[in-house]
Amino acid sequence: MPDTQVDQEARHGASAHRARAGGSIDHGNDVWRACSRPTAILKQSALGTHAQRPSLDEPGPCIEYANPAFTRMTGYEVEEVVGRSPRFLQGPKTDREVLDRIRVALVAGEPFQGEAINYRKDGSTYFVEWLITPIRSDDGQISHWVSAQRDITERHAAEDRQALMVRELHHRVKNTLATVQAVLNATVRSSTSIPDFARILTGRVTSLAKTHALITEDVDQAVLFRQLIEAELLVYENGRGRLSLEGPPVVLPSALAVPIGMALHELTINALKHGALAHTDGRIVVTWSLEEDAGGKRLHWVWNEHDGPPVALPTQEGFGWRVLNRVLTAQVEAQVDIAYDPDGLRVTVDVPLR
Repeated sequence: MPDTQVDQEARHGASAHRARAGGSIDHGNDVWRACSRPTAILKQSALGTHAQRPSLDEPGPCIEYANPAFTRMTGYEVEEVVGRSPRFLQGPKTDREVLDRIRVALVAGEPFQGEAINYRKDGSTYFVEWLITPIRSDDGQISHWVSAQRDITERHAAEDRQALMVRELHHRVKNTLATVQAVLNATVRSSTSIPDFARILTGRVTSLAKTHALITEDVDQAVLFRQLIEAELLVYENGRGRLSLEGPPVVLPSALAVPIGMALHELTINALKHGALAHTDGRIVVTWSLEEDAGGKRLHWVWNEHDGPPVALPTQEGFGWRVLNRVLTAQVEAQVDIAYDPDGLRVTVDVPLR
Protein backbone atom coordinates (compact mmCIF):
# COMPACT_ATOMS: atom_id res chain seq x y z
CA MET A 1 0.00 0.00 0.00
CA PRO A 2 1.34 3.51 -0.77
CA ASP A 3 2.04 5.54 2.32
CA THR A 4 0.63 8.76 0.87
CA GLN A 5 -2.37 8.33 3.24
CA VAL A 6 -0.20 8.92 6.30
CA ASP A 7 -0.35 12.32 7.96
CA GLN A 8 2.87 14.35 8.21
CA GLU A 9 1.82 15.49 11.66
CA ALA A 10 1.22 11.86 12.63
CA ARG A 11 4.87 11.06 11.97
CA HIS A 12 6.12 13.96 14.04
CA GLY A 13 3.52 13.36 16.75
CA ALA A 14 4.44 9.72 17.11
CA SER A 15 8.14 10.55 17.13
CA ALA A 16 7.63 13.15 19.82
CA HIS A 17 5.61 10.74 21.92
CA ARG A 18 8.29 8.08 21.60
CA ALA A 19 10.98 10.56 22.42
CA ARG A 20 9.18 11.48 25.61
CA ALA A 21 9.02 7.77 26.43
CA GLY A 22 12.75 7.40 25.90
CA GLY A 23 12.60 5.75 22.48
CA SER A 24 12.48 6.74 18.84
CA ILE A 25 10.91 5.76 15.57
CA ASP A 26 13.24 5.35 12.64
CA HIS A 27 11.34 5.54 9.35
CA GLY A 28 14.46 5.43 7.16
CA ASN A 29 14.03 7.23 3.85
CA ASP A 30 10.24 6.85 3.55
CA VAL A 31 8.51 9.79 1.86
CA TRP A 32 5.59 11.12 3.97
CA ARG A 33 2.95 13.42 2.56
CA ALA A 34 0.43 15.61 4.32
CA CYS A 35 -3.06 14.18 4.88
CA SER A 36 -5.95 15.79 6.78
CA ARG A 37 -7.71 12.45 7.30
CA PRO A 38 -8.18 11.33 10.92
CA THR A 39 -5.09 9.25 11.68
CA ALA A 40 -3.79 7.13 14.54
CA ILE A 41 -0.43 5.40 14.92
CA LEU A 42 -0.56 2.06 16.70
CA LYS A 43 2.36 0.40 18.44
CA GLN A 44 2.87 -3.23 17.46
CA SER A 45 2.38 -5.79 20.24
CA ALA A 46 1.41 -9.44 20.63
CA LEU A 47 -1.66 -10.65 18.74
CA GLY A 48 -3.73 -13.68 19.64
CA THR A 49 -3.90 -16.27 16.87
CA HIS A 50 -6.09 -19.02 18.31
CA ALA A 51 -8.92 -20.44 16.24
CA GLN A 52 -11.75 -19.16 18.40
CA ARG A 53 -13.26 -15.77 17.64
CA PRO A 54 -11.05 -13.20 19.36
CA SER A 55 -12.44 -11.16 22.22
CA LEU A 56 -12.51 -7.38 21.98
CA ASP A 57 -10.35 -7.39 25.11
CA GLU A 58 -7.53 -9.54 23.69
CA PRO A 59 -4.04 -8.04 23.38
CA GLY A 60 -3.28 -6.12 20.22
CA PRO A 61 -1.77 -2.85 18.95
CA CYS A 62 -2.34 0.16 21.17
CA ILE A 63 -2.68 3.78 20.14
CA GLU A 64 0.59 5.71 20.36
CA TYR A 65 -0.52 8.89 18.58
CA ALA A 66 -3.76 10.43 17.32
CA ASN A 67 -3.97 13.59 15.25
CA PRO A 68 -6.50 16.42 15.84
CA ALA A 69 -8.80 15.17 13.08
CA PHE A 70 -9.04 11.82 14.87
CA THR A 71 -9.98 13.48 18.17
CA ARG A 72 -12.61 15.65 16.43
CA MET A 73 -14.14 12.60 14.79
CA THR A 74 -14.30 10.49 17.97
CA GLY A 75 -14.85 13.17 20.59
CA TYR A 76 -11.94 11.86 22.70
CA GLU A 77 -8.93 13.92 23.74
CA VAL A 78 -5.47 12.60 22.87
CA GLU A 79 -4.65 11.70 26.46
CA GLU A 80 -7.85 9.62 26.62
CA VAL A 81 -6.84 7.35 23.74
CA VAL A 82 -3.05 7.03 23.89
CA GLY A 83 -2.05 3.68 25.32
CA ARG A 84 -5.45 2.10 24.67
CA SER A 85 -6.50 -0.50 22.13
CA PRO A 86 -8.58 1.12 19.34
CA ARG A 87 -11.15 -1.56 19.99
CA PHE A 88 -12.68 0.59 22.74
CA LEU A 89 -14.27 2.51 19.85
CA GLN A 90 -16.30 -0.54 18.85
CA GLY A 91 -19.52 -1.79 20.40
CA PRO A 92 -22.68 -3.89 19.95
CA LYS A 93 -23.44 -2.62 16.42
CA THR A 94 -19.92 -3.21 15.14
CA ASP A 95 -19.72 -6.08 12.66
CA ARG A 96 -17.56 -8.79 14.25
CA GLU A 97 -16.66 -10.22 10.85
CA VAL A 98 -14.90 -6.97 10.00
CA LEU A 99 -12.95 -7.11 13.28
CA ASP A 100 -11.99 -10.71 12.58
CA ARG A 101 -10.70 -9.74 9.12
CA ILE A 102 -8.66 -6.92 10.62
CA ARG A 103 -7.06 -9.34 13.06
CA VAL A 104 -6.22 -11.79 10.28
CA ALA A 105 -4.54 -8.98 8.31
CA LEU A 106 -2.57 -7.78 11.35
CA VAL A 107 -1.40 -11.30 12.17
CA ALA A 108 -0.25 -11.70 8.57
CA GLY A 109 1.43 -8.28 8.60
CA GLU A 110 -0.69 -7.11 5.66
CA PRO A 111 -2.43 -3.79 5.00
CA PHE A 112 -6.19 -3.68 5.57
CA GLN A 113 -9.00 -1.58 4.16
CA GLY A 114 -12.57 -1.84 5.39
CA GLU A 115 -15.44 -0.12 7.15
CA ALA A 116 -17.59 -0.65 10.22
CA ILE A 117 -19.60 1.14 12.89
CA ASN A 118 -17.62 2.91 15.61
CA TYR A 119 -18.77 4.72 18.75
CA ARG A 120 -17.92 8.28 19.75
CA LYS A 121 -17.27 9.36 23.31
CA ASP A 122 -20.87 10.58 23.66
CA GLY A 123 -22.18 7.13 22.65
CA SER A 124 -23.33 8.10 19.16
CA THR A 125 -22.34 5.89 16.25
CA TYR A 126 -20.65 6.66 12.96
CA PHE A 127 -19.51 4.65 9.95
CA VAL A 128 -15.74 4.66 9.64
CA GLU A 129 -13.53 3.58 6.75
CA TRP A 130 -10.05 2.36 7.68
CA LEU A 131 -6.84 2.17 5.73
CA ILE A 132 -4.39 0.39 8.04
CA THR A 133 -0.79 0.17 6.84
CA PRO A 134 2.19 -1.54 8.54
CA ILE A 135 5.38 0.42 9.22
CA ARG A 136 8.53 -1.70 9.21
CA SER A 137 11.89 -1.02 10.82
CA ASP A 138 15.23 -1.54 9.08
CA ASP A 139 15.24 -5.23 9.95
CA GLY A 140 11.88 -5.74 8.23
CA GLN A 141 9.93 -6.21 11.44
CA ILE A 142 6.67 -4.32 11.93
CA SER A 143 7.08 -1.67 14.60
CA HIS A 144 3.89 0.33 14.11
CA TRP A 145 0.64 0.52 12.19
CA VAL A 146 -0.78 3.69 10.68
CA SER A 147 -4.57 3.80 10.66
CA ALA A 148 -5.90 6.52 8.34
CA GLN A 149 -9.64 6.85 8.82
CA ARG A 150 -12.62 8.59 7.30
CA ASP A 151 -16.12 9.25 8.60
CA ILE A 152 -18.44 7.88 5.87
CA THR A 153 -21.73 8.22 7.76
CA GLU A 154 -23.16 10.66 5.23
CA ARG A 155 -22.19 8.39 2.35
CA HIS A 156 -23.98 5.45 3.99
CA ALA A 157 -27.07 7.61 4.56
CA ALA A 158 -27.04 8.65 0.90
CA GLU A 159 -26.74 5.01 -0.18
CA ASP A 160 -29.66 4.06 2.07
CA ARG A 161 -31.76 6.87 0.58
CA GLN A 162 -30.88 5.73 -2.92
CA ALA A 163 -31.83 2.13 -2.13
CA LEU A 164 -35.14 3.33 -0.70
CA MET A 165 -35.83 5.37 -3.83
CA VAL A 166 -35.09 2.36 -6.05
CA ARG A 167 -37.53 0.22 -4.05
CA GLU A 168 -40.14 2.98 -4.25
CA LEU A 169 -39.56 3.25 -8.00
CA HIS A 170 -40.07 -0.49 -8.48
CA HIS A 171 -43.23 -0.36 -6.39
CA ARG A 172 -44.57 2.65 -8.28
CA VAL A 173 -43.84 1.19 -11.72
CA LYS A 174 -45.65 -2.00 -10.74
CA ASN A 175 -48.67 -0.05 -9.48
CA THR A 176 -48.66 2.23 -12.52
CA LEU A 177 -48.67 -0.69 -14.94
CA ALA A 178 -51.53 -2.27 -13.00
CA THR A 179 -53.44 1.03 -13.15
CA VAL A 180 -52.86 1.40 -16.89
CA GLN A 181 -54.05 -2.16 -17.44
CA ALA A 182 -57.24 -1.47 -15.44
CA VAL A 183 -57.83 1.76 -17.38
CA LEU A 184 -57.27 -0.05 -20.67
CA ASN A 185 -59.71 -2.86 -19.85
CA ALA A 186 -62.37 -0.43 -18.62
CA THR A 187 -61.98 1.79 -21.68
CA VAL A 188 -62.40 -1.20 -23.99
CA ARG A 189 -65.69 -2.11 -22.28
CA SER A 190 -67.11 1.43 -22.39
CA SER A 191 -65.97 2.54 -25.86
CA THR A 192 -68.38 2.46 -28.80
CA SER A 193 -65.74 2.55 -31.56
CA ILE A 194 -62.01 2.32 -32.10
CA PRO A 195 -61.58 6.11 -32.51
CA ASP A 196 -63.62 6.61 -29.33
CA PHE A 197 -61.43 4.07 -27.53
CA ALA A 198 -58.20 5.74 -28.71
CA ARG A 199 -59.37 9.20 -27.70
CA ILE A 200 -60.57 8.22 -24.22
CA LEU A 201 -57.57 6.01 -23.47
CA THR A 202 -55.14 8.73 -24.56
CA GLY A 203 -56.82 11.22 -22.27
CA ARG A 204 -56.73 8.89 -19.27
CA VAL A 205 -53.10 7.86 -19.76
CA THR A 206 -52.10 11.51 -20.27
CA SER A 207 -53.82 12.38 -17.00
CA LEU A 208 -51.88 9.62 -15.21
CA ALA A 209 -48.66 10.93 -16.73
CA LYS A 210 -49.39 14.45 -15.49
CA THR A 211 -49.98 13.20 -11.97
CA HIS A 212 -46.77 11.17 -11.93
CA ALA A 213 -44.82 14.13 -13.33
CA LEU A 214 -46.05 16.31 -10.46
CA ILE A 215 -45.16 13.60 -7.92
CA THR A 216 -41.65 12.96 -9.22
CA GLU A 217 -40.82 16.68 -9.33
CA ASP A 218 -41.10 16.77 -5.54
CA VAL A 219 -38.30 15.45 -3.33
CA ASP A 220 -40.81 13.91 -0.92
CA GLN A 221 -42.74 12.27 -3.78
CA ALA A 222 -45.89 14.24 -2.96
CA VAL A 223 -48.12 16.81 -4.66
CA LEU A 224 -50.49 19.59 -3.63
CA PHE A 225 -54.20 18.89 -4.10
CA ARG A 226 -54.52 22.24 -5.89
CA GLN A 227 -51.89 21.14 -8.43
CA LEU A 228 -53.93 18.06 -9.34
CA ILE A 229 -57.02 20.19 -9.93
CA GLU A 230 -55.14 22.79 -11.96
CA ALA A 231 -53.52 20.08 -14.12
CA GLU A 232 -57.01 19.04 -15.24
CA LEU A 233 -59.00 22.28 -15.28
CA LEU A 234 -56.80 25.30 -15.94
CA VAL A 235 -56.81 24.73 -19.69
CA TYR A 236 -60.57 25.40 -19.70
CA GLU A 237 -60.40 28.74 -17.89
CA ASN A 238 -61.70 31.42 -20.27
CA GLY A 239 -60.81 34.47 -18.18
CA ARG A 240 -64.45 35.05 -17.17
CA GLY A 241 -64.42 33.19 -13.88
CA ARG A 242 -65.38 29.84 -15.35
CA LEU A 243 -63.28 28.10 -12.71
CA SER A 244 -63.14 28.80 -8.99
CA LEU A 245 -60.65 26.94 -6.78
CA GLU A 246 -60.54 27.66 -3.07
CA GLY A 247 -58.83 25.84 -0.22
CA PRO A 248 -55.69 25.62 1.93
CA PRO A 249 -52.43 23.91 0.88
CA VAL A 250 -52.93 20.15 1.29
CA VAL A 251 -50.06 17.79 0.45
CA LEU A 252 -50.98 14.36 -0.91
CA PRO A 253 -48.55 11.42 -0.99
CA SER A 254 -48.35 9.40 -4.19
CA ALA A 255 -50.66 6.68 -2.82
CA LEU A 256 -53.47 9.27 -2.59
CA ALA A 257 -52.49 11.50 -5.50
CA VAL A 258 -52.87 8.85 -8.23
CA PRO A 259 -56.48 7.73 -7.49
CA ILE A 260 -57.60 11.29 -6.67
CA GLY A 261 -55.98 12.52 -9.90
CA MET A 262 -57.88 9.84 -11.82
CA ALA A 263 -61.15 10.91 -10.19
CA LEU A 264 -60.57 14.56 -11.06
CA HIS A 265 -59.84 13.59 -14.67
CA GLU A 266 -63.08 11.61 -14.98
CA LEU A 267 -65.07 14.50 -13.48
CA THR A 268 -63.44 16.86 -15.98
CA ILE A 269 -64.24 14.60 -18.95
CA ASN A 270 -67.83 14.21 -17.75
CA ALA A 271 -68.14 18.00 -17.43
CA LEU A 272 -66.86 18.41 -21.00
CA LYS A 273 -69.31 15.87 -22.41
CA HIS A 274 -72.40 16.35 -20.28
CA GLY A 275 -71.83 19.05 -17.69
CA ALA A 276 -70.73 22.62 -17.08
CA LEU A 277 -67.83 22.61 -19.54
CA ALA A 278 -70.20 21.59 -22.34
CA HIS A 279 -71.91 25.00 -22.10
CA THR A 280 -70.27 28.39 -22.72
CA ASP A 281 -71.74 29.82 -19.50
CA GLY A 282 -71.01 26.77 -17.37
CA ARG A 283 -68.89 27.11 -14.25
CA ILE A 284 -67.06 24.71 -11.95
CA VAL A 285 -66.40 25.53 -8.32
CA VAL A 286 -64.04 23.28 -6.35
CA THR A 287 -63.64 23.96 -2.64
CA TRP A 288 -61.71 21.97 -0.08
CA SER A 289 -60.72 22.07 3.55
CA LEU A 290 -58.53 20.17 5.98
CA GLU A 291 -60.54 18.73 8.84
CA GLU A 292 -59.69 16.64 11.87
CA ASP A 293 -61.69 14.33 14.08
CA ALA A 294 -61.09 11.29 16.28
CA GLY A 295 -60.02 9.31 13.20
CA GLY A 296 -57.32 11.82 12.24
CA LYS A 297 -56.99 14.42 9.48
CA ARG A 298 -59.25 14.34 6.43
CA LEU A 299 -59.35 16.16 3.12
CA HIS A 300 -62.91 17.30 2.48
CA TRP A 301 -63.55 18.51 -1.07
CA VAL A 302 -66.59 19.44 -3.14
CA TRP A 303 -66.87 19.53 -6.94
CA ASN A 304 -69.83 21.72 -7.85
CA GLU A 305 -71.00 22.46 -11.40
CA HIS A 306 -73.29 25.37 -12.29
CA ASP A 307 -75.13 26.76 -15.32
CA GLY A 308 -74.53 23.76 -17.55
CA PRO A 309 -77.02 21.65 -19.52
CA PRO A 310 -79.93 20.09 -17.59
CA VAL A 311 -78.67 17.34 -15.33
CA ALA A 312 -79.78 13.82 -16.24
CA LEU A 313 -79.28 10.68 -14.21
CA PRO A 314 -76.80 8.26 -15.86
CA THR A 315 -78.38 5.22 -17.50
CA GLN A 316 -75.35 3.03 -16.78
CA GLU A 317 -72.27 3.08 -14.60
CA GLY A 318 -69.27 4.10 -16.68
CA PHE A 319 -65.60 3.95 -15.77
CA GLY A 320 -65.65 7.48 -14.35
CA TRP A 321 -68.32 6.64 -11.82
CA ARG A 322 -66.55 3.42 -10.93
CA VAL A 323 -63.45 5.49 -10.14
CA LEU A 324 -65.51 7.69 -7.84
CA ASN A 325 -67.62 5.00 -6.22
CA ARG A 326 -65.20 2.10 -6.10
CA VAL A 327 -61.58 3.13 -6.57
CA LEU A 328 -61.69 6.05 -4.15
CA THR A 329 -63.66 4.01 -1.66
CA ALA A 330 -61.51 0.88 -1.93
CA GLN A 331 -58.04 2.37 -2.40
CA VAL A 332 -58.11 5.41 -0.14
CA GLU A 333 -61.14 4.59 2.06
CA ALA A 334 -62.87 7.76 0.94
CA GLN A 335 -66.53 8.59 1.48
CA VAL A 336 -68.15 9.73 -1.78
CA ASP A 337 -71.52 11.39 -2.23
CA ILE A 338 -72.87 12.19 -5.73
CA ALA A 339 -75.84 14.56 -6.07
CA TYR A 340 -77.59 15.51 -9.32
CA ASP A 341 -78.73 19.01 -8.37
CA PRO A 342 -80.92 20.93 -10.84
CA ASP A 343 -78.15 23.51 -11.23
CA GLY A 344 -75.45 20.95 -11.89
CA LEU A 345 -73.55 17.92 -10.65
CA ARG A 346 -72.23 18.05 -7.08
CA VAL A 347 -69.68 15.53 -5.79
CA THR A 348 -68.53 15.53 -2.16
CA VAL A 349 -65.51 13.48 -1.10
CA ASP A 350 -63.90 12.88 2.31
CA VAL A 351 -60.43 11.34 2.13
CA PRO A 352 -58.53 10.17 5.25
CA LEU A 353 -54.96 11.51 5.28
CA ARG A 354 -52.98 8.69 6.81
